[in-house]
Amino acid sequence: MAAPVSKTRLAYYPGCSQSGTAAEYDISTRACCAALGVELVDVPDWTCCGSTPAHTVDHHLAGALAARNLRQAETTGCERTTTPCPSCLAALRTASHHLQQADYRANVEELLGGPAPQQSTAVSVLQVLLEDVGPEAIAAAVKRPLAGLRVVPYYGCIMNRPPELMAFDDPENPTAMDRLLAACGAEIVDSPFKTECCGAAFAMPRLDMMQRLSARLLNMAQDCGADCIAVACPLCQMNLDLRQGQVSSASGRGYALPVPYFTQLMGLALGLPAANLGMGKLVVGLEPALKAAAERERERKADAEAKAAAKLAAKPAGKTAPKPGTEEAHPSG
Repeated sequence: MAAPVSKTRLAYYPGCSQSGTAAEYDISTRACCAALGVELVDVPDWTCCGSTPAHTVDHHLAGALAARNLRQAETTGCERTTTPCPSCLAALRTASHHLQQADYRANVEELLGGPAPQQSTAVSVLQVLLEDVGPEAIAAAVKRPLAGLRVVPYYGCIMNRPPELMAFDDPENPTAMDRLLAACGAEIVDSPFKTECCGAAFAMPRLDMMQRLSARLLNMAQDCGADCIAVACPLCQMNLDLRQGQVSSASGRGYALPVPYFTQLMGLALGLPAANLGMGKLVVGLEPALKAAAERERERKADAEAKAAAKLAAKPAGKTAPKPGTEEAHPSG
């Protein structure tokens, strides 16, 4: 295991998905943070943050659901709360923003039956790893570089949006995941669709819409020559991985692109066991992509060595240096 390189302590809100369908995101997040010296203190007695549906029903109730978790996070004594899920992050940050309004705070406190949280800063795990740990420290902790692995980092719609609320990275061209995975030795494949929607929760009422939008992302990644798509959102991962077969059938184009969480890839680079990263939960396995990347890297090194040898062989033999004391070495005037 990599030696810890940071001493950051945060309250940790896993959220509902990370406790079920995205359990591999939770365990890989915990494993990476532990390896990098980031201490995660579980929020006690946490409950659903309301996610996407709650605010469509009642903004104050949605705020109360998120505020309760922020209030619980305060009991850990940590100044900040982190979560891996962009939807949870959006709910927590939205509640923090609206709680600055007196009327909103009063309504939320009435629903809570007590005071709303005072210190309620929430940040993503991605932001913590980029800003608190940093690419340089991560690169120094890498044990098994992801050399040769061509990765498309996919951020989705809400990790950085709206920018005035999320206040992290560039909303149109984010690079946080790019920088972390590059530090792990991966070859970053830039995609113009890195923030395009995958269809999100529309997979339930409008499967056709999700299939069309996800197909665009898979097509682009495949056309760019990627080995895999790295994600930071449970819903994006589900649409692109679990439903990849449905998307293939609907689009008429076959896909076999693994869609791991960025924390799973980081964990592999840090030398953590695959079992500790939930790699077995991926519907499209990553192992073939890793083998192809390793073979590509071997061929690249062999080609570089062959070129260096050929260059050396083609170099004209230099003139032998004269021995000290000879006429050539000390020509007469």
